[in-house]
Amino acid sequence: MNADREPLYIRIQNHFKDAIRAGQLREGDKIPTEKMLLEQFEVSRITVANALGELAREGWIHRIPGRGTYVQGIPDNSEEAAEADIQEHRTERAPLTSNQGVRPRIGLVVPFIGDYFAIRLLSGLRDAVEEAGYSLLAMFTFNDKEREKELIRELRDTVEGLVIFPVDADVYNEEIIALKMNGYPFVLIDRYLPGVETNTVHTDGGLAAKLAVDHLWELGHREIAICADTPVSTVSVDDRINGYMNALKMKGALINPVLLMTDFSMPQAAAGAEHPLARTIGSGAATAYIALNSTLALHIAALAKKAGLKVPQDLSIVAFDNPSRGQLEESGTFTFIDQNEGELGRKAGELMLEVLRGGSRESGTAVYRRIVLVPELVVRDTTAAPAAG
Repeated sequence: MNADREPLYIRIQNHFKDAIRAGQLREGDKIPTEKMLLEQFEVSRITVANALGELAREGWIHRIPGRGTYVQGIPDNSEEAAEADIQEHRTERAPLTSNQGVRPRIGLVVPFIGDYFAIRLLSGLRDAVEEAGYSLLAMFTFNDKEREKELIRELRDTVEGLVIFPVDADVYNEEIIALKMNGYPFVLIDRYLPGVETNTVHTDGGLAAKLAVDHLWELGHREIAICADTPVSTVSVDDRINGYMNALKMKGALINPVLLMTDFSMPQAAAGAEHPLARTIGSGAATAYIALNSTLALHIAALAKKAGLKVPQDLSIVAFDNPSRGQLEESGTFTFIDQNEGELGRKAGELMLEVLRGGSRESGTAVYRRIVLVPELVVRDTTAAPAAG
């Protein structure tokens, strides 16, 4: 039959039969969820259901209620069994490579891969798990709490464990709490849950903010603003704000609430003159800005230019994470807080592997690890002493 005219449910069946015959899927391997198959094959739910139902009827797969669908093996008939036997001997003689069979998977639930912080974090995580023989399946929440819940529920039965970069939210996601209560292996990245023990890897946000304040203070800045374009508070933003305030208090400075700019969002298009950040920059209320993400640092630089200010002659900027691939034409690269996001991802991957190997238990009791990385200040071209006068 012409493959283009082959019924879609037959095509799905043959996809799994071929994978099982070739040893790419083995007995006990998990089959992706219906929703994932809908997206992979771009078909309707009923088409996927028909295909899986027929595979189950023929004995290729079986479903365990509440856990998912698993490979049962090649049905017991001479033609299929003989073919499987030949393939098995071939597989035993061949060196193990990633395309010899489907690797066990670790899931990553992350808001999106929209900046270099996320790209480098993902790269470090992927390297760690792939070196150990796992593959990484990344799914995006787009910072939507309901989608995060849905993805956690969807992925938990199809992967060995989850690495979760939680969405910005003012309360804990109950699905994450449910993972802990059920003993499911997971690691949080760039976040932790205050008062709740979990495996987590993050940077010391308080120290990072202190490094930024100390640098600007030594240059002579006294009116230092801190900015976060996340109207919903997160623990990582809170840690940085607290670090900023503590650093100023240690210098005997008063906290100016006008310079605590954390309750706004940046539009996709360029911000207008009435945006609160644009108004503050234009007013000259601060001579230096600490941006809590790299994209926001680029926005601040653009708004300064609109206001007729030069960076760093008129206004200094310290960015969290390195936005230098969006370089300033006038000023070169940014002074930034290096959170070493590649290492952040790698440590999260290594911790996930440790959990899967059972290394996070003592005497049958779960032992949770919180790994805190030390940030560094990298001084480049966007900070200088404030203008005289």
